[in-house]
Amino acid sequence: MTGIVYKSTGSWYTVKAENGITYECRIKGKFRIEGIKSTNPVSVGDKVDFKLEKTNDENDSERGVINTIHDRKNYIIRKSVNLSKQTHIIAANIDQVFLLVTLNNPPTFTTFIDRFLVTAEAYGIKAVLLFNKIDTYNEEELLEIKYLAALYRKIGYECVGISAKTGKNVDKVKAMMQGKVSMFSGHSGVGKSTLVNTIEPDLMLKTTAISEQHQQGQHTTTFAEMFDLSFDAKIIDTPGIKGFGVVDMEKEELGDYFPEFFQLKSKCKFNNCLHINEPKCAIKDALDVGEIAWSRYKSYLQIIEGEEEHYRKNNYTEE
Repeated sequence: MTGIVYKSTGSWYTVKAENGITYECRIKGKFRIEGIKSTNPVSVGDKVDFKLEKTNDENDSERGVINTIHDRKNYIIRKSVNLSKQTHIIAANIDQVFLLVTLNNPPTFTTFIDRFLVTAEAYGIKAVLLFNKIDTYNEEELLEIKYLAALYRKIGYECVGISAKTGKNVDKVKAMMQGKVSMFSGHSGVGKSTLVNTIEPDLMLKTTAISEQHQQGQHTTTFAEMFDLSFDAKIIDTPGIKGFGVVDMEKEELGDYFPEFFQLKSKCKFNNCLHINEPKCAIKDALDVGEIAWSRYKSYLQIIEGEEEHYRKNNYTEE
């Protein structure tokens, strides 16, 4: 039988078969996907083949054993929290990702946004920035949001100001989701579950208040999970992410995942220009005249230098 993985708890996988029936499945023995050292070989969104076997319980129920994972169209991956050498695939076969951004309560800094966007670019997934909680900001904060949205729109990213609480622009998000598999991501506490509940109230996902002490929110979603929505859309809800370690990127290719760098790189004197100390670099020239944002360039340098602990640096206020 063939189906799609809707939920993974590490050892069991909920798979929805082509006949619409959901089965609990496990993997047979050790499963390693070539070239990926991942803590989770099977992830939400994967298309898998499985065969059913009878359990010996009193209900004589059936469970599945996954034996094949189909080739992935794409996936979103990050460094595993516990084992630095390993990676964690958040979800696979995604049409688009929505990154929820909040100015404060909790703060989402440009370094985190840029790392997320670089990963989406590298795996060929459309990314949309949703600036949430706009009902809570004062005039000065709204100007800051407008500045950030203008910065990312200029590069080519779609940005939408929303309020999961009041429902502002939620219909816009729903229209973008129709007929697609969308993943929602962001720090804990940015309002992912609240937004999902506003989009589809019947889901009733758990939400928790921001922890006063840390201003970071508490993890309410512990595993990624896919849901079928009532308006021909699928959503993957993911655990809140504290940091986003960029995985498996060569220094030479990193600039290609910054669209505004990629556009200019053919004008650099050297075709292997890293845009750091090289002469006649088009990216540094553009930076000097304000065509490229300093916050983006600083994010680029941090990733290239392998600085993993600066997710909570606010680049764009340090010019």
